[in-house]
Amino acid sequence: MTLQELSAYVAAEFEKTYGRPPRWIAAAPGRVNLIGEHTDYNDGFVLPMAIEFYSVMAADRPVDGKNVITLRSTLEKEVATIDLSAPVQPAPPKWGNYPRGVVAGFLARGQNPGGLDVLLHSTVPLGSGLSSSAALEVCTATLIETVTGKTIDPVEKALLCQQAEHHFANVPCGIMDQFISALGREGHLLLLDCRTRATQLVPMSDPSVALLILNTNVKHELGSGEYARRRAECEQAAKIIGVASLRDATPDQLERSREKMSEVVYRRARHVIGEIERTVHAAEGIRASNWPTVGVLMYASHAALRDDYEVSCAELDVIVELAQSIGLNGGVYGCRMTGGGFGGCCVALVQADAVPAIARKIGADYKARTGIDATIFASRPAAGATIIQG
Repeated sequence: MTLQELSAYVAAEFEKTYGRPPRWIAAAPGRVNLIGEHTDYNDGFVLPMAIEFYSVMAADRPVDGKNVITLRSTLEKEVATIDLSAPVQPAPPKWGNYPRGVVAGFLARGQNPGGLDVLLHSTVPLGSGLSSSAALEVCTATLIETVTGKTIDPVEKALLCQQAEHHFANVPCGIMDQFISALGREGHLLLLDCRTRATQLVPMSDPSVALLILNTNVKHELGSGEYARRRAECEQAAKIIGVASLRDATPDQLERSREKMSEVVYRRARHVIGEIERTVHAAEGIRASNWPTVGVLMYASHAALRDDYEVSCAELDVIVELAQSIGLNGGVYGCRMTGGGFGGCCVALVQADAVPAIARKIGADYKARTGIDATIFASRPAAGATIIQG
């Protein structure tokens, strides 16, 4: 569905749920990160793009005039409510804490949206590493902007949403997901400097290439504690090297400090330092439409994530192996896992005219190797947060 078709669907579902049409509709996309994994919390660079999958919220004032936000979702049975007459705190249901944290952030800024009836629908696959949570947060923020008639700086909005995830969902995420959802632009990737928060739009308008997103449909639960552990290992490496963050470390400095750190901490740092460099080079390659070079960098990124950072899994590795076996002759430039790891998605840079054949081949071979059906779709770089009606 296009965004307009999706909005029409959500408006119709809102009317079924609440008995009247919505007054406001806002949307925000999920994302895929082309390269730059686990660099965001190390002050490095990331290169995400918004994808054509969205969280959409439709809303109207409640008929009873109460100062309460009622959040219903087409994907969740439990209803979330936010009483605006009391301090907003985390509360069940769990999914409601993402929008709840955003509302709290706006209230702290003096922007009170007032009572609302809201219906949420999302096409961003949950638990796939495509950032359904950031899409939900940025969609909530965009809806509040629409309702109050006061927009805030997009960078400020992204940071407010990040803080919501930290304090209400208890996830210590970096800034990438919220930034691309809030600042994405159609036909462009976003090179984000996670230290300075400076952004550069990187055009990707070459119609001969496409990005394939390949969902393993696997999520290994060991991921949650592992994320925090790797973050701590990176901080330890930076401290041993004597830099504020691994963004400031060079490969030479890492080698000189190798004997002072454990082999695991050394490998974590080697991935991050290399990945920051790969990300900057990939952005240059995209600007120059040098797709083979971008593909080589993607494969190198996956190898480092698999071997040094150890956040891949068998299913992700299978997809990358299958992409490599198709190779340039079959239309695949490069492929890597994307997102935090331990399952979720791979992203492949491919020749646009070969998309159907590549998707069929990888889908069939992945099923034969794992017994699991992969979900595979192509996306062009999509628009960021959008006010559709308001």
